[in-house]
Amino acid sequence: MMVKPWLSSISNKLTSCLLLGSSLLLPLAGVGQTTVPAAGSVAPPSRPVLVPTTAAAAPAAEGWTLVRTIKLATTGVASLDRRGTLYVVDRQNNIVQFGVEGQVLNTYSPALPGHIAQLEAWNTTKILAFYDDRQQLLLLDRFLSPLTQVRTADFLDGTIRTATIAPDERLWLFDESNIALVQFDLAQQRPTITTPMDLLVGRSKPDFRFLRQYQNNVYLVDRVGGILVFDNLGNYRKKLPFTGLSYVGFLGDELYYVAENALHFFHLYNFTDRSLPLPAADVQQVLVSEQYAYVLQPKEIQVYTLAGTPK
Repeated sequence: MMVKPWLSSISNKLTSCLLLGSSLLLPLAGVGQTTVPAAGSVAPPSRPVLVPTTAAAAPAAEGWTLVRTIKLATTGVASLDRRGTLYVVDRQNNIVQFGVEGQVLNTYSPALPGHIAQLEAWNTTKILAFYDDRQQLLLLDRFLSPLTQVRTADFLDGTIRTATIAPDERLWLFDESNIALVQFDLAQQRPTITTPMDLLVGRSKPDFRFLRQYQNNVYLVDRVGGILVFDNLGNYRKKLPFTGLSYVGFLGDELYYVAENALHFFHLYNFTDRSLPLPAADVQQVLVSEQYAYVLQPKEIQVYTLAGTPK
């Protein structure tokens, strides 16, 4: 059978096209897929799949808004003055003063080593540092320049456990040896009021940790038995049944403290209590001003705005 010339021409052209296509496909046959999409991915198989590496944001605790974090190695005791200035004891027992915006304003470095058991800046004009290991009271001005030093052993025969400064610049001391609340006049260099507490304590084993005068009352924190309240003449008034505390603060008409992973506010006059869960773990102390709340942790201080803070 004779094939027509025009059919032969078409057949030859098709054969050439098939051979050319095979030559183009053969190099690709040895190339595998370099990236495999993850399960559920919508990326095309031939495109690299990028794995997300962004860190998940920590959930914010109710009522707390983080403003900034201040890095400070091994924070010790701390105090706020009424203007919102923060004072913190660092690892070397230096006193560091921070402004409202978190900037370092001043630092006091002691000439002699010692342990600051209590720092009290509420007076605003003078700051009190109590060294429990050498039984010494140090008064600084608001720029952290030393004003006065008092060795309690020169005037008292007992061991002082905790101390604070009153608005009239007299000192309140708890004499652990004699179980007494003592008011000390710096100008006269002598005790002016002594309130024996042996009948109040009885046979219990108290653990007194903190002392402050606020709104004409003196609050003495016993970690075991609660908070003993005295008037500004040293007369015993009552006990607040909050145990397990080492520190309390005051804001407006409320006393605040940390317990059971929450910050509690107790109203001093209508006796109501409100609380907010803490925004972090390993909390050593919380200080609250009208503008910010400072959460002290072992290596940093977190600064928050706090919902519901009284003005």
